[in-house]
Order: sequence, then structure tokens, then C-alpha cells
Amino acid sequence: MIGIVAVSHSARLGEAALELALQMVRGGGVRVLVAAGAGTDADGAAILGTDALAVAAAIDDLSADCDGVLVLMDLGSAVLSAELALELRMSDVPVRLTPAPFVEGLLAAVVSAAAGGSLEVVAEEASAALSAKSGQLGGPDEPASAAAPALARSDEATRVVTVRNPLGIHARPAALIAEGSAGTDVRLTRLPDGPEAAAASLSRLLMLGARQGDEVQLSATGADAEAALDRLVALFDDGFGEGTDAASPPEEIVQTRSTDSPTTAALVESGTVLSGRGVSAGRVAAQAVLLAAPLDEPDPRMTVDASERESEVSAIEWAAVAVADQLRRRTSNATGEARAILDASRLLASDPELVADATVLVRSKGRTAARAVWEAAVAHEKGLRAMGGRMAERAADIRDVRDRIIAEILDVEMPGVPERDEPFVLVAVDLAPADTAALEGGNCVALVTEQGGPTSHTAIIARSLGIPAVVGAAGATGIAPGAHVLVDGERGTVEVDPSSTRIAEAKAAAIVVPFDGEGVLADGRPIALLANVGGAAEAVTAAASKAEGVGLFRTEFCFLDRVDAPSVDEQVEAYRGVLAAFPGRRVVVRTLDAGSDKPLPFANADAEENPALGVRGLRIARRSPGLLDDQLRALALAADAESALVEVMAPMVATVDEARDFADRARAAGLEKVGVMVETPSAALLASEMLEVVDFVSIGTNDLAQYTLAADRLLGELGDLNDPWQPAVLRLIGQAGAAGRRWNLPVGVCGEAAADPTLAAVLVGLGVTSLSMTPRALGRVAAALAAVTVEQCDAAAEAVLRAATAADARAAASAVLSGD
Repeated sequence: MIGIVAVSHSARLGEAALELALQMVRGGGVRVLVAAGAGTDADGAAILGTDALAVAAAIDDLSADCDGVLVLMDLGSAVLSAELALELRMSDVPVRLTPAPFVEGLLAAVVSAAAGGSLEVVAEEASAALSAKSGQLGGPDEPASAAAPALARSDEATRVVTVRNPLGIHARPAALIAEGSAGTDVRLTRLPDGPEAAAASLSRLLMLGARQGDEVQLSATGADAEAALDRLVALFDDGFGEGTDAASPPEEIVQTRSTDSPTTAALVESGTVLSGRGVSAGRVAAQAVLLAAPLDEPDPRMTVDASERESEVSAIEWAAVAVADQLRRRTSNATGEARAILDASRLLASDPELVADATVLVRSKGRTAARAVWEAAVAHEKGLRAMGGRMAERAADIRDVRDRIIAEILDVEMPGVPERDEPFVLVAVDLAPADTAALEGGNCVALVTEQGGPTSHTAIIARSLGIPAVVGAAGATGIAPGAHVLVDGERGTVEVDPSSTRIAEAKAAAIVVPFDGEGVLADGRPIALLANVGGAAEAVTAAASKAEGVGLFRTEFCFLDRVDAPSVDEQVEAYRGVLAAFPGRRVVVRTLDAGSDKPLPFANADAEENPALGVRGLRIARRSPGLLDDQLRALALAADAESALVEVMAPMVATVDEARDFADRARAAGLEKVGVMVETPSAALLASEMLEVVDFVSIGTNDLAQYTLAADRLLGELGDLNDPWQPAVLRLIGQAGAAGRRWNLPVGVCGEAAADPTLAAVLVGLGVTSLSMTPRALGRVAAALAAVTVEQCDAAAEAVLRAATAADARAAASAVLSGD
């Protein structure tokens, strides 16, 4: 094992560089220590500098279990400290000091050491770390062309693969290749006549210049050659977890202020109703406040003299560290989803690729620090957009970090969420993660954006904060500042300057009604009111809101934004965080619901023309049965460790055979209470037969409406079809409710429909025994149910089943429940 000591003037810089370098490796084989800073002053502030004694102590610490130690240094005086440390150390382990670039060198060294490289190899990799980027940008350090590949040996195994991911072999895929080939001599050659690289060499892999569509020959020798090639072929086929869509090249990103500025939009007239995608339920009315325009694009005509370029490079590095530190402080004050998103932005701020690409532009082309960061960020943003899906929605994260670093470099104020004493609706083209996370505790009561999707940070944060949100509302930034807007996060509409009656209705609906922890009708029949949660933080919030239990525990948070599935142990720890919040109470866990709008590289490897009708939900087990079995085992272990009453259900079930197979798997894993989701018309029509093989059913009204009306739930302009009040949807719910009554088994609803106070009573009349919703809606639904009897609920259900339109159904239910 090779140890590494990172010597930096700044503890923050050293820790950030190390944190990012370690993200490139998942296994062991490397130990890294940071010897940074020169202590603190009398006020506790960090002192910039290096300490030779600290460097010597780090070398001695590593000597116990390392065969050699590589020392990397950031600035000139750090070299002096490292040289002095060689005299002060107590151990005799071999040590190499390397002049490698600090961030890029540390990244390359960590990957090489994790792959089993010797001290000499690791040092060589670190020193060559900048060559690939300089060469790609045409800088003065561009390496000579690699030698022609050697002739194949007789004992050599070979494969030919195609680079499928949009960005080709960049740093992260290169790190995965190095890890996958560890212990085996593997070489890669870009065909037909490109250069050759050893799989263990991060810098040489980057210098291959392999892009999407290129063919690469893999060659390996040794006893494990075939196994190593199998691992690498799987990585290439999967697109290294980045997707494999061979989409047409993205349009050039226009680098002008007008791209993001809301001031360019046409003014929206009073009375206009904008349509978008409702991603967080609720209705609220307040004045519109527009997010400030982003920073101006730095002047591309300005250049920096060669003598001043290192100063500009330092400005980039220190600005990235400062921004990461700012976001770290904000992260410590955030909770739940906001904390996770801010933490991801913090990592982006000191991303070695972003920082390194910007510094190369300064050194090789004389760009100013601000301009270099801008151009590097544009390249990264284009790459994300080319991936499509969830990754394309991360482009806003890159722009946010870009603007923060540039603002730090230029020492100007960073645009962000405005502060207001009165409630307001925030309107923007899109919101960066730090913006959305900053909303917690403020007076923003709703969000409206022109861009974004159901998995964007705007959607995630809005749901976690329990405020209405509409994304994809074209023309929203044309709303006049100060205009009153009514945001309906369920229907996905934004009304500009609505009537006073509409505003009064929305304000009444926005009031959070306290919940005493018991759902019951006026005549005493209990109706369990449960919460929908997506992680431990949301479970704690739900428990504090006195939810009677959890009706939908979404487990996707364990699997998203990963290139491989979480281990059983990782899942057990994550699930216990939710179960611990509800001791002795019911927690219904939905197994992995990937696919469609939530694709995962290890579960949905192939692009599908119609993913909503493809391999999603339970169907993933057809391809990866081990994925489901591991999750069921983890749930059983978590249930054994906690006292919550755990039940498990499968999503996207269409046949009785599927229900039976899932029930058998779950019970074999040790889970006794097993159910299925009713999200397809076939499941509703077969609900009685389903309940012969499972213990309960839970209706997902969002997907049930989508599949019943053949209307994509992600398409805002079809929002009127994705309405649980549609008679066809209500009749299917009635089918499932009748089946539950026939077998005397539970029937739940865990879609957005459960949070509608009027519809809640109708659902009870249709046979539903529990309702699961966002915790903020519990009190309002409980109050509505407490005001009606079983007889009224049954009558309302009969009325809506006779309705021909959604409007008729609403009117009929309201008439019965109000006594008209």
C-alpha cells in the first residue's frame, strides 16, 4: 500500500481536495493524510502556512502500514516544509516528493495508489496529471503523440468496446477503469490507430481522447485477464453510470446575460393563467418577487500576461475553497433534503475537474480567472445537458457554483433569494440548489420557475418544506414584480392577479391546521392518517406532526445519484433512520421505484422509447433480481433492529403472478405484511384476486391517473387529465375499495389525492381505510373527515361514480358533503 501526504497552506483547501480525490475510489488500497495550515491565531482564525513537524508526523503515521509515502505540495514554501520534514521524521519508509500540480496530482495519485501502483508509478502518475488537460486545450504542455500500440501477445485476451457515455473517458470513468483493472495488466487502445494507455494510469487514460462513439480495444494478460475484461466491458456498456443516450449534440449554450435574465421576458397580463408542472401540492396567493439576474458574463477579450497567470490561478483555487467553505457553513444549518443538496453543491465548488480546467485555461490561453471559470463551467454544463434526464437538471447546480466562484474572485455580491418581511412567491427561470435551500425559515410561500422538472432541486426542496411549487411554467418571468399570483401546486397552474374571492380561498387553504394524531369520522369510525416520507429527516418531521404512521416510505433516496447499488449494510442504516421515528407504529415501505422519471444506471441500463411503460418499479427485478432480494433482506434486518411495524409493498404491479412472486420473495426474506401498489388499471380491476395473495393494497393516484387517461404525468399541458377527480380514476379506486371490503383487508391511498379534504371523504366512501399525505395536510384532512359521517361518505362516493366529468364529480361530492 502506498500512503500519500497532502501539504497545503490551507486546511480547507487540503481537506476539499482530499474529499474530492477520494470520491474517485470506492475500494481500499490507499491512505491519505492532510498536513495543512499553521494552526490558529488568538481569535481562533486559521493561519495560512505549513508546518514541517506536522508533515513529518504524517509520514511517520503512514509508515506503520505503507510500503512508501508520496508527498504533494501546493505552493513554494510547502516544498521547504516537506524537505525539512524528511530530516525530522523518525521512520525510514521510502518517501518521494513530487512537483505535481496539487489538486490534479492528488487526484491521480489517489487513483493510482488505490489500483495498487508502486511508489514510483504513483509519483509518475501524479507528475503527469496535468498533461492530459493541457494537451486537450492545446497548451504548451501538450505531450507528444503516444507510441503505436505493441503487437498482441499470444497469451493476451482482448475485447473491443464502444464508448457510450456522452462525455467519453474523463476523470471519473478513468478512475473506474483503473479500479476495475486493479491487479491485472490491462491496456487500452483507441481504434483504429490512436494511442495506447495502461488501465492503471489515470493521466494516460485521459490522454486517449476517447469520446462517445469511439471504439477502444481492451487487452489483458494474466490469470485474471478475462475477469478483469468482463468488469471493464460492463463499465463501458453501462456508460460508467452516466447514461448511454447517443443524443444529437446539444445546442450551443448562449453565454449572454439575456439567457438567464428575467428582464427579457414579455410582460404577462393580468388574468393570465400559466400552466406548468405541479411538483409540490398546495394553493397559496401572494405577491410575486423575481429572482435577481445572474452575474454578467466576464469579458472574453481580456487576457493576462504570462507573469501574472499564476496569481490568477491562485485566485481561482482560493475562491473555490472560500465558496466551498460558505456552503459548508450553510450545510451545517440545514436539515433533510436541503442539507444533502447543499453538500453536493459544496463538492461541486471544489470539483478538481472544474478547478483544473479553469486553471489550464489561465495558464495556456491567458484567460482571466473569472473568464476561465465561466468557460470551464459552460463546458461542464453542456456535458450534463447532453446526458438528458436527471443529469440535465443538474446544469443549474453548475451555474450556481460558477456564479459563486466568480463573485468571490471579483469581490461582488452574489445574487440570491431576496429577503422580504411579507409572504411572497419567488419567480425565476430556474433555482440553484443553494437558493432553494436558503428558503427554509423565510417568507417565501411558493415557487414558480420556467425551467426544471420533477426531480430538480426546486421540486425536492419545495416538497420537503411543504410549500406549493410549479416548474416548467413558460413565460413566468414575465410576471410583473409585485403582482398577486395564485399558485396551485397540485394542478400546476399560476394565476396572475386573480379575483379577491380566489385569493381568499387560497389563503384559507394555506392555513396549517393542527393535527391531534387521530383520524376519525363524525360518527367514530377511525381512518388512519399517515405521512409520505422520503428519508430520516422527513420521518422526524412527520412524527413531530403526529402522523399515525407512514403510508409511503419512498426508498429511492438510497439509490439515486449512484453508479452502483448501495450495499445491504448501507440500506439497513438508512432504513433504520426512518423506522426509528415511528416506534410501535405502522411504516409501509415501497421497494425501489426506479425507471421512467427516475432512471438508475445499474437498474435501467438501456434507453427506452417510452420509459413510463417500460422496465420500472417491480419490473426491474426481471433484469436484476438480486437488487430486489438485497433490498428485502435489508428491510427485514432494519425491521428486526427497530420496533416499527414494517410492511412492504411493490410498485408498478400489473398481474396476479407478479403480486404472488413478490409476496413469496418478501416473506422468504422475513417480512410478514406484504402488499402491492395499485397504479395500473389492470391492478385495480384485479384487486380482489391480488388480495388473495397479498395482505393489503395501496393506491398511487398519480400513476393510476396517468395510465388510465394515457396522459404523461410529467407533461404540464395535460394536467387536466392527470386529475384524481376524473370519473374513470374514481371508478377504478372504487373497484379496489370493494375488493378490500370483500376480503376485509386494508386499502390505502398514498397519492396526492389523499391530501384533498373533499376527496378524502369520497375515498373513504369508496372503501379506502387509510390516507397518506404530506404532513402539512394532516390537520386539514382530519378536520374535514371529523365533520362528516360514514353515511355522507358513502353517499358522496355513489354520487361521483355517476358523474361523467371531473367537474361534475367535484360538484356532486361537494353538494352531498355540505348537505345541499
